Amino acid sequence: QVQLVESGGGLVQAGGSLRLSCAASGRTFSSYAMGWFRQAPGKEREFVAAISWSGGSTYYADSVKGRFTISRDNAKNTVYLQMNSLKPEDTAVYYCAALKDDYSPGYWGQGTQVTVSS
Repeated sequence: QVQLVESGGGLVQAGGSLRLSCAASGRTFSSYAMGWFRQAPGKEREFVAAISWSGGSTYYADSVKGRFTISRDNAKNTVYLQMNSLKPEDTAVYYCAALKDDYSPGYWGQGTQVTVSS
């Protein structure tokens, strides 16, 4: 089992940057692909980005490609989401997830709020 704790959310102006972190417990962190998802008020939770267990492969939603970067440090059991050029439509609760073999979410963190003001 993996426990996940996100941090780094906050309020930022449009065009600004934030870096989210997700700290994982458990010795098996490095065996999981990891992902970030987000859920805006009144909307479904949606995929944002994913990274393979080694960090060698990354995947992004079209809406964030070129602005967001996912990375991981297996020595620190942490996955990151660097968010640049933020837009008001990026406002959401961001969730970290440990992914199953088919890259569907297996374990969720509690979420961190990101608010982008115009």
